[in-house]
Amino acid sequence: MKAVVLLSGGLDSYTAAAIARQQRFVLYALTVAYGQRHARELESARAVARALGVEQHKEIAVDLRTFGGSSLTSDTSVPRDRDLSTTGTAPEIPSTYVPARNTIFLSLALGWAEVLGAHDIVVGVNALDYSGYPDCRPAFINAFEHLASVATRDGVEGARFRVHAPLITLSKADIIRRGVELGLDYGLTHSCYDPAPGGRPCTRCDSCVLRAKGFQEAGVPDPLLLR
Repeated sequence: MKAVVLLSGGLDSYTAAAIARQQRFVLYALTVAYGQRHARELESARAVARALGVEQHKEIAVDLRTFGGSSLTSDTSVPRDRDLSTTGTAPEIPSTYVPARNTIFLSLALGWAEVLGAHDIVVGVNALDYSGYPDCRPAFINAFEHLASVATRDGVEGARFRVHAPLITLSKADIIRRGVELGLDYGLTHSCYDPAPGGRPCTRCDSCVLRAKGFQEAGVPDPLLLR
């Protein structure tokens, strides 16, 4: 079976794609260059796609800097050193939230899937160790599956589109443990929201903090920091 996987270059999308590959899906990877300040992740997405042996890897540009509204698509400072002890339950949504990003990405993946004759989309969203983004929750995934059934020709003709989010109930540590079991090289990935010019992670943004917490709890060294 064919599946379109949203591949960002981060460890979550890498792990989700590897799980789909283990389930014998033929992977068609889609990476979106959305004007993010951390374009270093695009290089990681290419490396991850090669490591996964995907059937095709497409990169598409949708410049969300046109709208702004996020510190990832503007010159606004990326928050650092936030208290993430209540991450996943706190009502505050940080400035790194990109308005409707996952809705846009999944819509692009849905369009390609329909062209490919695929009815499976894989995304690495996670509802536990995340920064409070509303489009990382099970309710969003369920709603998008319903949308796909009424918004496409295949859907109205009876096909069922499935959005696979295999990490959605896992902690970051559990995700890393799963990836280690699958033999993934997390040194290929990139997570930092605002890396140094050479690409080294800042270690202080939400994404870096959550990544570090995950590796620590998994009892595994982060290969990205061993270089």
